[in-house]
Amino acid sequence: MKPTNIGRRKILAGLGAGALSSGVLAADISQPPPPEATAAAREVERADVIIVGAGIAGLTAARRLVQAGKSVIVLEARARVGGRTWSLEVAPGAFAEMGGTWVGPTQERVLALIAELGLHLFDQATDGESVYIARGERKTFLEKPPLGAVPPDPLIIPDLAVAATWIDKLARDIPVGQPWLAEDAEALDRQTLESWLRSRTLNILGQTEKNLSAGFEALFGAESREISALFALHYVACAGTHGTAGSFERLLNTRNGAQEQRIVEGAQAISQRMADQLGDRVRLGRPVRRIRQSDAEVEVSGDDFVVRGQHVVVAIPPTLAGRIDYLPALPPERDQLTQKMGFGWLIKCEAVYDKPFWREDGLNGSAVVNDGPARTIFDVSPPDGSIGMLLGFVGGDGARQYSGDPDALRQAVIENFASCFGDKARHPVQWHVADWAREPWTRGCPTVIAPPGLLTAYGPAISEPVGRIHWAGTETSGYWTGYMDGAVRSGEQVARTLLDAAPKQNTLIEKEQSA
Repeated sequence: MKPTNIGRRKILAGLGAGALSSGVLAADISQPPPPEATAAAREVERADVIIVGAGIAGLTAARRLVQAGKSVIVLEARARVGGRTWSLEVAPGAFAEMGGTWVGPTQERVLALIAELGLHLFDQATDGESVYIARGERKTFLEKPPLGAVPPDPLIIPDLAVAATWIDKLARDIPVGQPWLAEDAEALDRQTLESWLRSRTLNILGQTEKNLSAGFEALFGAESREISALFALHYVACAGTHGTAGSFERLLNTRNGAQEQRIVEGAQAISQRMADQLGDRVRLGRPVRRIRQSDAEVEVSGDDFVVRGQHVVVAIPPTLAGRIDYLPALPPERDQLTQKMGFGWLIKCEAVYDKPFWREDGLNGSAVVNDGPARTIFDVSPPDGSIGMLLGFVGGDGARQYSGDPDALRQAVIENFASCFGDKARHPVQWHVADWAREPWTRGCPTVIAPPGLLTAYGPAISEPVGRIHWAGTETSGYWTGYMDGAVRSGEQVARTLLDAAPKQNTLIEKEQSA
C-alpha cells in the first residue's frame, strides 16, 4: 500500500464540524464487546493449541503453529485484533497510532515479520531542529551525534553523560531475560530508579531529573520512583540483540534508535494481516474466564464457549492473565507476580492539522518540555506530509492527574504543543486520545513495570510454563521487552517450545477424525 496524496482542503471538507473536537477516542477501547451468546455456544470445540489474546504475540504464535500443521483457535476479548497496537485512520492513508508506533535497529524479528507480511516502512521525521523548553526558556537544536535527541543544555549534559555511561556499563552485565541472575541483582532491585540516579548525578536545579523523567514517562508510563533500578537497567540491556549490546542511547534516539521508522499501513496492520491469514481461527468478542487443566488436556472457557486442546498459550499482559480463574490454582510465585507487577499509565494524545506547519519553520516536530503533561512530543504525520499530526505522551503523575478530565487534558496538552510550535498548534482539526488504563482489556500501557524487590523474588515466574499453560507477550521476551519486537519474539519462542515438545505425529484434530 503506497502513501496517498491528500489535498488538505479535501480533508477539511470531509472532516465536518464533529471532527473539530472528537474528545476521548473511546468507541473501541473504553467499552467491552457485547456478548454473542447463541443456542449452540456451549458446544465444545477442539484444537491442538488454544491461544488467549489476538495481539502481535498471540497471532505470531498462532501463525507459526498453523504453518507447522497444528490446529489453533485464537480467543480475543476485544472486537478487534492488535492488542496494544491500534491504528486509527484519520484520513485516507493517514493513521493515528494510538498504541505501539515505531520500529528500529536490532528489532530483527518484527522487521522480518513486517517484510514477510508485505508491509512498508518510512523514516520518522527528523529533518530540521527539535525544540527544548526548560526553566521557561525555549530553544531549538539539531539532533546529531554524540548527543542525538539529548538537548544541549549545559546543566544536564555532564550528568546525562555520566548517567548514560553508568547505565550502559551495568546493563551489559545483566543477563537478558534473566536479570535476577545479575551479580548485583539484589542490591539493584532494592533501589528505585530515582534513588539510583540521584546517587550518581548532580541534578543542578533539578534539570537532569526532569529530563530523564520525561523520557521514562514515555518509556514506562511511570515515574522513576515507582520502578526498580534493576528493572530499568534490564530494559536497557534488552534494547539490542545477540552480538549487539543494548544501550540507553538506542532506547531514546530517533535516528539509529527505537523511534527510527514507522509502518506506512499502520502498526495494527501487523496483526490485521496475520489475522486475515488465520481466517476463522480467530474469534473476537470471546473473553476467557476460566482455564482448567488435567493430565490429559486443557479446557478454556468463557461465558458462551468451551474449547479443549493439548496446550493453551496465554498471550495477554500479566495483569489481565492474573484475572483468569485457573483450576487447579497457579503456583503462588505466579500469583504473587501478577498481583505485584502493575502496568504503567500512559495517555497518547494526537492532534491533526491541515498541514505540518512546523516544518515551514525548520522544525522536525520533536520536543522535550520540562513542564506540563505532554513532556515528550513527536511529529507523527503520514509519509507524504499531506496533513500534520503531533503526538504528546502523558504518563505517570500527569496521566493520573488528567485521566478522567478530557477537557483539562486537551487544554493542557494543546498548550504544550503551542509553547513548542506557536499559535497554529492551538487549532487542530481533529483531536484523539487513548487512555489505556481505562481500557478494560489492557488496563495500562505501554508495558508492565516492576517495583523494587519483584524481579529477584518472582521474576522467573513470568515465562515459566505451568503444566499445559504457556505464557507469551512482550513482557516475556528477552530482547526488546515492552516493544512490538518483543511481542514477535515471544510468540515465535512459545511456538518453538510447543513444536519441539510435540510428538512427531498427526495433530489432535486429525487423530480424532481417524479414530
